[in-house]
Amino acid sequence: MKVLVACEESQRVCMAFREKGHLAFSCDLQDCSGGFPQYHIKGNVLDYINGHCEFITCDSVVHNIAGRWDMIIAFPPCTYFSRVNFFNYYRKGVFNAVRFNKAMDYVDLFWLIYNADCDKIAIENPVPISIIKDYLPPISSTFQPYEFGEEYSKKTCLWLKGLPVLLPTLLCMDFKPYVVINGNLINGTFNLAEQSKYRSKTFNGVARAMAQQWG
Repeated sequence: MKVLVACEESQRVCMAFREKGHLAFSCDLQDCSGGFPQYHIKGNVLDYINGHCEFITCDSVVHNIAGRWDMIIAFPPCTYFSRVNFFNYYRKGVFNAVRFNKAMDYVDLFWLIYNADCDKIAIENPVPISIIKDYLPPISSTFQPYEFGEEYSKKTCLWLKGLPVLLPTLLCMDFKPYVVINGNLINGTFNLAEQSKYRSKTFNGVARAMAQQWG
C-alpha cells in the first residue's frame, strides 16, 4: 500500500509500515528524528494528501505517487486544543480569544486531512477540550498506551474513516501517567518546545499495532 503518515517527524509509524513492506512516507514541517531521511518529506502535508503528487525526500530523491494514497495516518498538532492545555484558555477569568483562534486554525487542518481524497484515514490526537470538541467529528475510539505493551497511560483519541478500531495487543498492568497535571513529562525535564515534540511521539507498541492491523 501507499501510506502517507502526516505530521510525523519521529517516523515510528512510517517505519512500522515500511517493515511490513508498504510504501510509506512520513511528512512534517520539521526534519525527521527517526533516522530515515530517505522516507521523509519535509514540507506542508496539504500539498500531498490527495495523492497524484511529486515530492523530494530529505535524501534529495524525487518520488511520484500515481493515483491516491491507499491510507493516510495523521497526527496534527494539538498544542491549542488538547485537554492538557485547558487552563491556558482562562487567565484571571478572562477568555483567551487569541489562543482559541489558533486552535481553530488547527481544526481547519484537521478537517482538510479528514476530508482528503482517500478511502482509509486515521487521525490521532489527545482528548480535546470541550470548547473545541464540538468543532470536530465524533471520536471513533480511544486507547491507552498500556494496552499495547507500553508502561504509560495517556488517553488518546482516534478519528477513523474506512478503518477498524485499533485493538489492544498486550496489556501492561504496571503503568504510570506519561504527562503530569502541569503538562511536564514524567521521564525528564525539557523546555516547552522539547516537551511538545517528545510528548507527541507515537509509542512504538501503538505504531506496530497500526501497521499490523491496518496494513
